[in-house]
Amino acid sequence: MSDDRKSSKRPRHPGYFNRSKDKSDGPAARHFGPRKAAEKNPDQLWIYGVHAVAAVLGNPRRTVLRLLATQNAVARLKEEGANVPAHEDVAPRDLDRLLGAEAVHQGVAVEVAPLEPLALDDLGEAKLIVVLDQVTDPHNVGAILRSAVAFGADALVVTGRHAPAETGVLAKAASGALELIHVVEVPNLARALDELGDLGFTRVGLDSEGDHVIEEAMGGERIALVLGAEGKGLRRLTREKCDVVARLDMPGAIKSLNVSNAAVLSLYLARRHLGAPAKG
Repeated sequence: MSDDRKSSKRPRHPGYFNRSKDKSDGPAARHFGPRKAAEKNPDQLWIYGVHAVAAVLGNPRRTVLRLLATQNAVARLKEEGANVPAHEDVAPRDLDRLLGAEAVHQGVAVEVAPLEPLALDDLGEAKLIVVLDQVTDPHNVGAILRSAVAFGADALVVTGRHAPAETGVLAKAASGALELIHVVEVPNLARALDELGDLGFTRVGLDSEGDHVIEEAMGGERIALVLGAEGKGLRRLTREKCDVVARLDMPGAIKSLNVSNAAVLSLYLARRHLGAPAKG
């Protein structure tokens, strides 16, 4: 095992997509606890891991402020096809001190400005989007981002509050997908679902108690998959705004899945209904 690799133990410091200036609404005010020292500035963040950093370097929407890398990591970035800019040579222990010993940095970290979230008006001709109703775990959201990109989704819609921040933890879990899909931030999810309905989206909510099986729920030429928070699922008003609330029929003793696993299945069925995405 390379000395650039760290333990597979995952960090536990979620935050929020919104970058509100109201400190009372920031991560330190929540029970999740504070961010790591390297992520306390809302105007910049560290993204780490070979795949995540390679995706950053290939994203023209990103402003790269600083790149720290070991020689091994630079070689791996080049193997990934990344155009590696001027960087600072570091040892793995330097990144441990910066990011925390539990961060799986693989010998590389890049400091960037956060991506600007889009508005619903920016969706254009989008056909498939994922809407998150207070899904807060950054590992789940990262996995959902990765699946959304894999199945050709056009955007992820989150609320300004009750969503994980754009942090290194999220970017690492997404394994580069954060750079490949648009994130739309809305102040009120119920109103956003109304607007999506006006735009012609079939709003399909996922719930283990849904009235319809998900295979029969896909319809129309534009689909918005609505996924609820871990544990409590969709909120009442969110359910009411959906055109259909569907369930995944499972014959086993466990009747519900982790939200990121449910996202994979629903994205597959939605994409099968809509057909293959257009080639860019």
